[in-house]
Amino acid sequence: MNRIMMVIALSSAIVIGTRALAVDSTGQPAMSKRQLLAQVVECMKKRMSANKNTSYNEAMKACKEQINKESDNLSSGALVASDSQTKQ
Repeated sequence: MNRIMMVIALSSAIVIGTRALAVDSTGQPAMSKRQLLAQVVECMKKRMSANKNTSYNEAMKACKEQINKESDNLSSGALVASDSQTKQ
């Protein structure tokens, strides 16, 4: 029963994540969509196995926030580096 629920949860994450990533494709992503989706799935696996009381929606929300923060940190660092090079 737990495996069935995990498969359903991960399948839903893939479908939802694919749609969410398609909407956010306005800029150049630092990683491919497949890599981002893999990160979401791995994050959700870890969160849901570590805490059995965590709901699917809570895990999805937390993982998306975590990955968005990581990608914002990476992209903002690249923008700062490119800005400083153009000024010189």
